[in-house]
Amino acid sequence: MPEYSATTPVLVGVAAVQQKKEDYRQALEPVDLMEQALRDAAEDAGSAELLRRADEILVPKSLWGYSDPGRILAHTLGASSATTLLAEFGILQQSLLTRACQRIAAGEAQVVLVTGGEARYRSQCAVKAGEEASETKQVNVAPDILLRPEDEMWSSVETDSGLGMPVGYYAILDSALRYKQGLSLEQHRDQMSGMYSHLSDTAAGNSDAWAEEAVSAEHIREHSPSNRMLAFPYTKLHNSQWNVDQAAGLILCSAGTAEELGIQRSKWIFPRAAAESNLMSVVASRKDLGASPGFRIAGEVVMELAGLSFNDIQMCELYSCFPYAIRVQLEEFGLDAQHEISVTGGMTFGGGPLNNFVFQATVKMAQLLRQNRSEIGLVSAVSGLLTKQACALWSAAPGDREWACADVTEQVRAASEICELTAGYEGAALVAGYTVIYQGMDPWRAIAVFDLPGGERTVAFSEDFGVIASMLEKECCGVTYQLSDGQFQ
Repeated sequence: MPEYSATTPVLVGVAAVQQKKEDYRQALEPVDLMEQALRDAAEDAGSAELLRRADEILVPKSLWGYSDPGRILAHTLGASSATTLLAEFGILQQSLLTRACQRIAAGEAQVVLVTGGEARYRSQCAVKAGEEASETKQVNVAPDILLRPEDEMWSSVETDSGLGMPVGYYAILDSALRYKQGLSLEQHRDQMSGMYSHLSDTAAGNSDAWAEEAVSAEHIREHSPSNRMLAFPYTKLHNSQWNVDQAAGLILCSAGTAEELGIQRSKWIFPRAAAESNLMSVVASRKDLGASPGFRIAGEVVMELAGLSFNDIQMCELYSCFPYAIRVQLEEFGLDAQHEISVTGGMTFGGGPLNNFVFQATVKMAQLLRQNRSEIGLVSAVSGLLTKQACALWSAAPGDREWACADVTEQVRAASEICELTAGYEGAALVAGYTVIYQGMDPWRAIAVFDLPGGERTVAFSEDFGVIASMLEKECCGVTYQLSDGQFQ
């Protein structure tokens, strides 16, 4: 008897596509990269028929302007009857993979195509030439299904202090985790630079990675013209690299369909389990800035569903938009700091297309699992400012349990302490987390999240040179400052 049923979901075709053409006129636009990735994935599976038989095409929104890229793909791939889905920013990429598996397991779909892509490098090259990269116009076509997040990812209390780009939020979160772990500023910076240098080594050995050369820990750590500080202690090389031209294509189908189409068993990758939290809270409201109940609970539940433990996992792709994302996962999963964290090289060096990296990572994981058939791979996901979290397990061999998934949002809500945010506080307050934002080569503004005496939170800034200097030189979490008119000193 087979170790799976006819409706067991299997990943049978995967492909990652990358282009680096300085002549933007010769480069493919995003939807064409997605089409190529799906065609390559079908070739990988050994069955072009998979494309024509697609029941659904799932795409996460990115910086392109298409209103329903899935419909463009359905037309070009000959899947005219396919349902199209577009997931707006704020929806976990793993949610699309989980939906595909759910639909197949329930017998509601036989073949599902999942794809995403970006061509920011192409756009950059066009701008440098004084031009604009053309794009297929599609504005009045609505997807069959549109997924939107339920809430906002930031508040005016945060943005009024000068927080804007994600790097500042993540640096604040990381300062709180550093303080919680008892690391000095120097130990923290050394740990991050070593971790990211190792990621660059991994990328250098990955033919699908954007960066081709390894980078030293010293260069990653230090503020320099070629690697300037963005939000202390994060330099540019601690940040996801989104100016890339990359796409991924994944084809999932039922085991019964895979057998009918004669897809070689060696190509099959089994989704073992998935768990996700969709609780939304703004960064400054999180009582423990140095923790992620979402990752802790999603990790526990995904292992329970699969009958496994983190001790069983050697191959990981921990979402790596910023160092905090990796560090808090290691903390919440109980993994050693030396544990392997990436098979791609991460989002700085492997490349981090804005809303597509989890698919790129899943492609690479599937390829490696085919070569390491006794291993189990973990791929994690983040949406927003570590707002949502997800974990997925994959393997070349079926488990002794059917695929299962769980939404752990309510469990995470129960485990999360959320503070009320307030503006206009006057008086003494304690730093819960902080960063210094740079403009160009110079430090510009210190921004901190403060615990207030009544249990509320606020965010304030300082442009005082002495305050900024002290925050760059010594740990200031746990230090009391005087707040007035949205500023501190």
